[in-house]
Amino acid sequence: MSTITLWEWRQDIILDPDLGKIVGFGVEAHDGSIGKVDEATNDAGASYIVVDTGPWIFGKKVMIPANMIDRVDLDHENVYVAATKEQIKNAPEFDEDSYRKPPYRERLGDYYGRR
Repeated sequence: MSTITLWEWRQDIILDPDLGKIVGFGVEAHDGSIGKVDEATNDAGASYIVVDTGPWIFGKKVMIPANMIDRVDLDHENVYVAATKEQIKNAPEFDEDSYRKPPYRERLGDYYGRR
């Protein structure tokens, strides 16, 4: 998977154009809950969700590229991620000041592109 496609929503995931509707949804990795959606974007070539992990990683946030989303269950308000909790926990640390900038997205893309 190239880092470019990591930042695009998968075509089989149909979302309302208002991604704000998934803010607050639970987020599930392959092996359990990781928190709740804090932010979601549909920026061309730079789409992602930010997850507030709550007590799981001591209240930190993580950023997950859009293509890592397996599916969105609107009825049960859950987002399912194509990764394990350990993979997400070991990703480059979320930086509130630079997460929207290309260098951070490149590091994150390199990390998830190796999965």
